[in-house]
Amino acid sequence: MIRALTGYATRHPWKVIAVWLVLGLSLTVLGQGLLYRVTQTQTGDFLPAKYDSAAALKIAEERFGVKPDANTVTMLVARTDGKPLTGPDHRRVGDLAGKLSSRRVPMPRPKEEDGGPDFLAKDHSQTPKVSPAVLAPDRGFELLSVQLTGNSMDPGLQDLYRAFRDRAKDDFAGAGLRTGFTGGLADLTDTADAEKTTQEVVGILMVGLIVLINVLVFRSVLAAFIPLLAVVIVGGAATGAVAGGAMLTGIKLDPSTPSMISVVLIGIGVDYFLFLLFRFREHLRAHPDLPARTVSGEVSARVGTAITSAALTIVAAFATLGIATFGQFQVLGPAIAVSVLVMLLASLTFMPALLAVTGRRMFWPSRALKREPRPGTAGRVGALVARRPVVLALAAVALLGALSAGLAGIRMDFGNGGGDRETPAKTTATEISRTLPAGVSDPATVYVTAKDGRTLAAGELGGLAKALAQVEGVGQVGGTALNGDRTAARLDLYLTPGPQTQQARDLVSGPVRDAVARHTPAGLTAHVGGTAAVFADISTAVGHDLRIVFPVAAVLIALILLVLLRSLLAPAVLMIAVGLGFAATLGASALFFQHLLDKPGVNFVLPLVLFLFVVALGTDYNILISDRIREEMARPGPARAAVARAVRHTAPAIATAGVVLAASFGSLAVNADPSTQQIGFATALGILLSAFVLSIVLVPALAALLGRGIWWPVRPGRTGRHTAEPVAEPLYERVSVH
Repeated sequence: MIRALTGYATRHPWKVIAVWLVLGLSLTVLGQGLLYRVTQTQTGDFLPAKYDSAAALKIAEERFGVKPDANTVTMLVARTDGKPLTGPDHRRVGDLAGKLSSRRVPMPRPKEEDGGPDFLAKDHSQTPKVSPAVLAPDRGFELLSVQLTGNSMDPGLQDLYRAFRDRAKDDFAGAGLRTGFTGGLADLTDTADAEKTTQEVVGILMVGLIVLINVLVFRSVLAAFIPLLAVVIVGGAATGAVAGGAMLTGIKLDPSTPSMISVVLIGIGVDYFLFLLFRFREHLRAHPDLPARTVSGEVSARVGTAITSAALTIVAAFATLGIATFGQFQVLGPAIAVSVLVMLLASLTFMPALLAVTGRRMFWPSRALKREPRPGTAGRVGALVARRPVVLALAAVALLGALSAGLAGIRMDFGNGGGDRETPAKTTATEISRTLPAGVSDPATVYVTAKDGRTLAAGELGGLAKALAQVEGVGQVGGTALNGDRTAARLDLYLTPGPQTQQARDLVSGPVRDAVARHTPAGLTAHVGGTAAVFADISTAVGHDLRIVFPVAAVLIALILLVLLRSLLAPAVLMIAVGLGFAATLGASALFFQHLLDKPGVNFVLPLVLFLFVVALGTDYNILISDRIREEMARPGPARAAVARAVRHTAPAIATAGVVLAASFGSLAVNADPSTQQIGFATALGILLSAFVLSIVLVPALAALLGRGIWWPVRPGRTGRHTAEPVAEPLYERVSVH
């Protein structure tokens, strides 16, 4: 199958390239247009119905008409001279709020950078719902609640919010009043505005770094740019395929899914292209008499086996997220798995076709094809690994063990707040918190219904409201609000700690829910909802999923390695190695963030993300070096000499690919969101450890120690059935192994 695909691609390269260009560009346009229609930003919607906050959210939607895509923005109104609001001021605020509620905000003209064709753009024009919320006790300001509907991550809705914000500022300024905005959509928009330049610069630097690395390695213009352009085309096709599939199936994606797909595909796509380029260059040197198209076919078929196994490892790891209970994991895993399959198909067709068309011109103007390269650093490392496998294996294990020490006392942080950058939304939130409870703009809410569906009276919940008011940490309890047919009641709790803090989650999941359980009248059912309650339940769901996903993914990866390597011992060696790499990466992340930077802990999704990315992607490099070691051991001669040759030829590809992939993930470390920062830093570190410590040192050292026995029960090089293609490598014989 692999040889058939690569063979067709290299025999008919222009047809394959044309198909990928049309497919890639079409699906890219489709994906950009559909992306924000198939994502949802309400985290609570990803929780299973059995959780308390999910039940509360359902009541809010069904009984109180809360829209799933509703975004509440808190608007602060105060006098420009800093004096308390007077009676006339208060009435003026109410009049202006009514005026804003009666005027439709038109959709601003789409910006070019928003992406997507105009005919697929969604019209977010709407009339906002603006209503009075709270008057500060000292009358220093009044809060208004503004509701806008739509996907808060959609640039179109953010543009609409900016238009509303500017209109509101002008209206209130004309009356001698100033405004401030915070919460949800306001936070996201202000953060996007603050980070726009940084993200653009980081993106340019990341692309520049990838190009620079390729230029330094291959000394070629085409080899520097073609891999990146190809990966961008395939990445657009993959994103479009995922978005289209989500639209057809009705599945809602997590907002982080598109960015994760982009980072993963850029990383592994460039990796796979580099694997092909290095082997292509090696074979062109060894066989200068063969046509480049023939060489590209042979190389693509040979390397395609390793690439397929590596890609299927990633697919299997991420597919296991489909068995998770938390919805974000359920949609993220299969989406990335589908994207990786698209990249795999491109690696077996599009990339070989590009090699066949460019041929030796791929490496112009470098003259490296005309001369035998020196052993270089890779050759010296290979020889050292072969001569001193025990010393290097112990050194690698000692390094990984030292970093793993950070696992002692590791804590999980379930915060999802913004970064440290000061924004107008944060300034407004700080001003509000000086006078009112921090949770006033995003309260916890208790929803009450009768088990028999009867109507409720506000008075029968007086005892519950009184009990909740006495809970330490509840700054204020709002009045009892009944829905239209009086079959459900709502109590808003304004917590003293901010809704996205650990204190709020502990408060809601502990004392508040205990008080609700004890003081809800007989015959009634109560559920606690709100941001703090949602994330308290997410922490429980994630803990449950980690205990399931980890072992299942590990078993699937082990089975794939077993089939690929046709050995019982080699897969065990690789799994132990990647296990050490995972522990070292997570431990180093805890040392850096929890102990050095004094953060509350590591983000709650970090262990799962690291397990999937570091174990799955890091296994790519282990598969590549193991496959080459097996190939070299099929040649006559000592096993250690085979290891030295494998390291010499494969280490440059692994090192280059590792740096590129680490740079891709490292770009996330400059994100304003603390959780994204941790994921970017930790994953980049894990990839570097996988490439330079595991794949170049530890795995080859263990292979040198075990010799051909590592492939038991089928040992290459011992029977006539295992042969390897002859390669003109006079420098092989110069490697001295003692």
